[in-house]
Amino acid sequence: MTGNFEPGKASRKGSNLALLALLSALLLAPLSAREQNNPFFSAFNTPFETPPFDLIKNEHFLPAIKKGIELHQAEIEAIVNNPQPPTFENTILALDRSGKFLERVQAVFGALQSANTSPELQKIAEQSTPLTSQHRSSLYLNEKLFARIKAVYDRRSRLKLGPEEKFLLEKIYQDFVRAGALLSPESKERLRQINSQLSMLSLRFGNNVLQETNSSRLVIENPKHLEGLPQNVIDSAAETAKKMGLEGRWVFTTQVPSMTPFLQYARNRELRRRLFEAYLSRGDRYNEYDNKEIIKKIIALRTERARLLGYPTFAHFAIEVNMARTPERVEEFLMELWQYALKRARAELAEMQQIADEEGAGFKIAPWDWWYYAEKLRQKKYDLKDEEVRPYFSIDNVRDGMFTLAGLLYGLKFEKLNNVSVYHPEVEVYEVKEKNGQHVGLLYLDFFPRASKRSGAWSGALRRQSYENGKRVAPLSTITCNFTRPTEKLPALLSLDEVQTAFHEFGHSLATLLANGKYNNRFVPRDGVELPSQIMENWVTEPEFLKMYARHYATGEVIPEALIKKIQNSALFNQGFASTEYLAASLLDIHWHKTIFEEDYEVNDFEKKVLRQLGLIEAIAPRYRSTYFQHIFSGGYSAGYYVYIWAEVLDSDAFEAFKERGLFDQQTALKFRKEVLEKYGSADFLSQYIKFRGREPRKEPLLKKRGFIE
Repeated sequence: MTGNFEPGKASRKGSNLALLALLSALLLAPLSAREQNNPFFSAFNTPFETPPFDLIKNEHFLPAIKKGIELHQAEIEAIVNNPQPPTFENTILALDRSGKFLERVQAVFGALQSANTSPELQKIAEQSTPLTSQHRSSLYLNEKLFARIKAVYDRRSRLKLGPEEKFLLEKIYQDFVRAGALLSPESKERLRQINSQLSMLSLRFGNNVLQETNSSRLVIENPKHLEGLPQNVIDSAAETAKKMGLEGRWVFTTQVPSMTPFLQYARNRELRRRLFEAYLSRGDRYNEYDNKEIIKKIIALRTERARLLGYPTFAHFAIEVNMARTPERVEEFLMELWQYALKRARAELAEMQQIADEEGAGFKIAPWDWWYYAEKLRQKKYDLKDEEVRPYFSIDNVRDGMFTLAGLLYGLKFEKLNNVSVYHPEVEVYEVKEKNGQHVGLLYLDFFPRASKRSGAWSGALRRQSYENGKRVAPLSTITCNFTRPTEKLPALLSLDEVQTAFHEFGHSLATLLANGKYNNRFVPRDGVELPSQIMENWVTEPEFLKMYARHYATGEVIPEALIKKIQNSALFNQGFASTEYLAASLLDIHWHKTIFEEDYEVNDFEKKVLRQLGLIEAIAPRYRSTYFQHIFSGGYSAGYYVYIWAEVLDSDAFEAFKERGLFDQQTALKFRKEVLEKYGSADFLSQYIKFRGREPRKEPLLKKRGFIE
């Protein structure tokens, strides 16, 4: 480990040896028979030290989590009881290196909990969540530990720290203060209670959404009700029904890959309504999985926590550490875009209503009609059908396209591995290498929906990049999605939206794989997290790149120029709808977290009031209703759903650099890798962006991309 540390190496060496001795004693203590059979209690003797999923059983998690907490507590005790004066190395560096055992267990458990859960795993989560919440509170509210951190922090200007060391110190200090380190003993105790309650409520919220999603389905018995649907959509619904023991029928679920084609093509309006309302009502059915009371409790506790910490609202607390800094600035930004989006959405609605009227529909377009008439409008204006595009975007072509782009930009190579244990048979693993063959890390791909997987798409890590004894520890990155499944007759053929999602999550993985920070703790503002992901979406429909990866699944034919032109011409199609539904959800999130509720209220009434005040047109529902808005109530984006479009300012501006110098310009890509991806979380984010771009980001490229300005 290199860096400009404080003088006094001899004294620190003794304290580090003491710490190592303590941990060795704990780890080398005689293991029980049960512990000996637990893979987490020994090194992973596997290729690239990957988790041995074939050996890990559910009963291994809780004992390993408890042991991880015990070891981490011992590491913290060694820091606070060190007789030597606090230094960067014996306090900040020691803290940064602590908790590795627990981190390893939680990374594996978290991956399974979201991607391949079960009632047993959910029960373990209910048992372990209070333990890990209490442990986290005990860490951040440890007065002796904070005193040592503060002692180093107060002397930071005199320590001759390097930029990465200074950044780490300042962010750790900030984290402790924001976690309540400066509160009175009484307030700290209340904060512990709040944290514990919030952790359980968030867990319950997510579990409820999964249960509601899995129980929501439309079963069709009459073939006439399939009129308008493409054959591959019908075949997929038949296979879904067969898996559910309903052979001879057709099942459509509220998973987006199943629901969206039905809403696009099904002529039966009543069935479209039933399926869409089943989607909208998740968590709002007054049953055991209803989320409304959970939301009220979460909001009340978050507000109380923010006020304990000296903030007027939770939104002020959450956004303070982001680039936006204040909820007022966020709301001003969103409302500026809202006016553009709503105007465009109204124009789109008018065009669709004209089609409906010409067909003699006899009704005003409702939310469950939007996809159906939008598809008609797309065919009318651009002569472009979704089913015309999908054959060129098989899952294999899309995956290979991602790999091709990473090769063109960063010189990366991807080799499939068959000797790495996975948590589900559908998961694929690839080794990522530099152009010279040097190992970078592994990438796990898990593309298709199942009952054990939560909805949406995300990228995570089974292990983050770090350094140990001067040697880089390679990351294990994951991409988890819910894309259109293959059928018995066809491979998985993706929509353009799904293709963009794949590239988006791949961008997150590249940030994980190419990170090269010295230290374990990383700090990225929430409204910067999406830059590495969203910039990758910009290449998806570029003609030069399309010809490299978009090939017909059956013939291998490169996507025709005429179809590329149609895709280009329709780039702004339905943009009013997409922007409006997203912004409605973002503004709903901000209102939830900036409002002080003095009296009792109904969740649905509050949601309706906010959307009515915004002027949301009746034909559009927000992208997420409150009762299944996992991003903000169980996914870490509370008062932060706005970050996608904030980061779109960055990614649109950054992509302009490639457009100016060449789509695959090596110098621009190298600069983006060096200043943004490699420094991801280990330096001030905006400063690094400015180093890449040479200036602060401008929002005009975003406004042009969305069609809001010429």
